Amino acid sequence: MHLGEDVVLDGRALVDKVLRGRGGFCYELNGAFAQLLTALGYRVSLLAGRVKGPDGTFGIPFDHLALGVQTADGSGPFLVDIGFGRNSHYPLRLTERGDQQDGAGVFRIAGTEGGDLDVIKDGEVQYRLEQRPRELADFESGSWWHRTSPKSPFTQSLICSRLTPAGGRVTLSGRTLVTTGPDGRTERTLAGAEVLTAYREHFGMALDRVPELREAAPAG
Repeated sequence: MHLGEDVVLDGRALVDKVLRGRGGFCYELNGAFAQLLTALGYRVSLLAGRVKGPDGTFGIPFDHLALGVQTADGSGPFLVDIGFGRNSHYPLRLTERGDQQDGAGVFRIAGTEGGDLDVIKDGEVQYRLEQRPRELADFESGSWWHRTSPKSPFTQSLICSRLTPAGGRVTLSGRTLVTTGPDGRTERTLAGAEVLTAYREHFGMALDRVPELREAAPAG
């Protein structure tokens, strides 16, 4: 979005974008991953979530897209989510209500009075998940809001992040490169062409210009 490109919620378009060496937010990454898992024989449901903000309130409807995945041998279902930065490194069992150990922390899935599921990491609710399967088109409103609203975290900052093989994370936030791992955390401000180099070397994204924060539409 910060390159002025549209986000198209179509399965083939999402896969093509990833294959071109580009990233995306939850609708794109989990949308494309759903296409791959389905092609491999898994039964996949698109699940809508609402992320819990710093103020303790939940976001808009269709705030987040995650996947419910049933394996061919009948095991599962699993919560699979590659589009949420603070999420588990591995699938979580959706029906398990006890602690689930993961490289990112201790996770737990708890039912709510309304029939939804809270995804909890280290005692803190990350997001609230509906159990009703949805269609990719249902997430158009959430995708549009996150691309245009001044309240969206995606219009307030530039961020690109991924896990590393060592279990840490490399993140490019604007022009600041942050790496975390077994040896701790390092942070460095990049200048000029270093930003494009970081996108290419750390994320495999060959860009012809540096993304710039785009002004969001006025609230109202």
